[in-house]
Amino acid sequence: MSTPVIEAPGRAPAPQKRVGGGLLDPRQLIASLPAALAKLNPVHMWHNPVMLIVEIGAVFSTVLAVAGPSFFAWAIVVWLWLTVIFANLAEAVAEGRGKAQAATLRAAKRDTTARRLVNRADPDRWEGVGAPELRQGDFVVVEAGEIIPGDGDVVEGIASVDESAITGESAPVIRESGGDRSAVTGGTKVLSDRIIVQITQKPGESFIDRMIALVEGANRQKTPNEIALNILLAALTIIFLVATVTMQPLAIYSKADNPGIPDSLALNGNGVTGIVLVSLLVCLIPTTIGALLSAIGIAGMDRLVQRNVLAMSGRAVEAAGDVSTLLLDKTGTITLGNRQASEFVPTPGVSADELATAAQLASLADETPEGRSIVVYAKQAYGLRERQPGELAHAEWVQFTAQTRMSGVNVDGRRVRKGAATAVMKWVRDHGGHPTDEVGAIVDAISGSGGTPLVVGEAVDGRARVLGVIHLKDVVKQGMRERFDEMRRMGIRTVMITGDNPLTAKAIADEAGVDDFLAEATPEDKLALIKSEQQGGRLVAMTGDGTNDAPALAQADVGVAMNTGTSAAKEAGNMVDLDSNPTKLIEIVEIGKQLLITRGALTTFSIANDIAKYFAIIPAIFAAVYPGLDALNVMRLASPQSAILSAVIFNALVIVALIPLALRGVRYRPSSASKLLSRNLYLYGLGGVVVPFIGIKTIDLLIQFLPGMA
Repeated sequence: MSTPVIEAPGRAPAPQKRVGGGLLDPRQLIASLPAALAKLNPVHMWHNPVMLIVEIGAVFSTVLAVAGPSFFAWAIVVWLWLTVIFANLAEAVAEGRGKAQAATLRAAKRDTTARRLVNRADPDRWEGVGAPELRQGDFVVVEAGEIIPGDGDVVEGIASVDESAITGESAPVIRESGGDRSAVTGGTKVLSDRIIVQITQKPGESFIDRMIALVEGANRQKTPNEIALNILLAALTIIFLVATVTMQPLAIYSKADNPGIPDSLALNGNGVTGIVLVSLLVCLIPTTIGALLSAIGIAGMDRLVQRNVLAMSGRAVEAAGDVSTLLLDKTGTITLGNRQASEFVPTPGVSADELATAAQLASLADETPEGRSIVVYAKQAYGLRERQPGELAHAEWVQFTAQTRMSGVNVDGRRVRKGAATAVMKWVRDHGGHPTDEVGAIVDAISGSGGTPLVVGEAVDGRARVLGVIHLKDVVKQGMRERFDEMRRMGIRTVMITGDNPLTAKAIADEAGVDDFLAEATPEDKLALIKSEQQGGRLVAMTGDGTNDAPALAQADVGVAMNTGTSAAKEAGNMVDLDSNPTKLIEIVEIGKQLLITRGALTTFSIANDIAKYFAIIPAIFAAVYPGLDALNVMRLASPQSAILSAVIFNALVIVALIPLALRGVRYRPSSASKLLSRNLYLYGLGGVVVPFIGIKTIDLLIQFLPGMA
């Protein structure tokens, strides 16, 4: 018994708003400040050892400032806390940039009532249930104007679907049962027709649920490279911690022989104060990269989201930067996926217009993409009026079957057939005709070029003949050759994978401009090829959309599944391209390389910073004890107190100054590794030395007249 449907009110979710990817907005800083303060919790700071040390130092300095208050002590305390807050602010801003995306996605998670089938065999018997009550294996019926209640596969019917809530694109897409375009996503809207969907998700684990968690960074795991860099930073921190601690006994010994050390630097008259030691430690350890490291990783994934690519892990983004081999599925990836009519080749004695008229007539009732393309091509290339099957009232339409391998029409004493070459030529012979050798030559030429030949024949008054051949072509997507040329410049080898025969595969490969191809490929062949490449030390990326691509997508270092593909493909890959544009992989690789370069550049800048800080703080502390060290005070800073406070202030401000670069990323230009290294060393290594000298000196000039700076 049917149950009325209670439709969720409102329109389909609006397209996603793109989040800017570059400059830092002051309003964004203010909005992210509460999250930055919440991250002061030591439980959170534990995951960032460098900044945890800074926070402990800030707490220790606060206690000392309370015990022995002075303007200098409290100024240092304030800027130490600001250093920690600015570090958390960088991470909070990076996370906040995904919240707009997540908010839009949540709008797609509306309270939807689903029509769950009571009996799969009877689509008219259904019951109304809430979308959260759906389980894997349930079948639901969705009609025009209704929201698809959960992720699944279309098992019956074909419909136009609005996926703007997911992809941001307003153009609807076609989803149909069978093939590789059957997957649908919960929260999208059916615009036409009626489909039956089998639910494939578990409750709370829908595609949108996972997207929300990922764009908000809740499930972002550190990558191996990031973990290794954290270990390096922690090791440097420990080394500087030991070095700083050993300065206290040295200072106590020096104080005994040099009572002229300024009291503001002394602790009970017996050495360098704890506040100064903390300042020295904070300025020497790599706080800049320690503060920005997490933001760089989050921003890398966010840049992918802005390009409608969902990365399931930071590891995949990082691996994309080192990819050297790219495997692409031909159908739907390099080509449009639907063979289209590109030429009518008539036999001798038959005019092109005559062949076009017969081809169009035989295709009027053919609803396949190939059949529709023949009708459209006849109209566009030969100016034939597009007719409808209903206009031929007495026509007898012959449907295509696997046994006959041809289709056509019988009308007004004329029989027209269109189909496989062998089938149509046999039909012509059976009806008294004699196909000429020219037909076989035309068929062989089209097959050799990678196309699909369809022969058109007719029988009138007991005489049958072949009119010509339709050339169906698997059309390469526009701009593919240019894209592959760009990949080649990036040092990436492209391999096309297809189930076509070698002749067809070679023709498509040559037209598209790929480096190599694998023809007549089975899922096992794809998997073997990926393993072979990986055993050679190469990182492999693959795009695909079909269930048969799933094993290879799972094995690849970077597996990019098309959103139009099957659920199995999307589950197997570690990235999903929401636009289903295989050329997007170039952008993915560029973002991966940009992530690695940005991390390396800021690490270089951070470590180079220490050189200037050495020249600022070490002479300030010990010049009074060892006058020879005054020669290292190349910046001619006003006083030891001013030098130390200037270095601490610069150390905090440089974090904020570098947040836009961490979020936007260092610009990637295709070039060799040696050139990239040289550029980083010159720009960020040398810059990391020069900028602190300028910054610290400028701050010193501004604060030298403050109380306690003399």
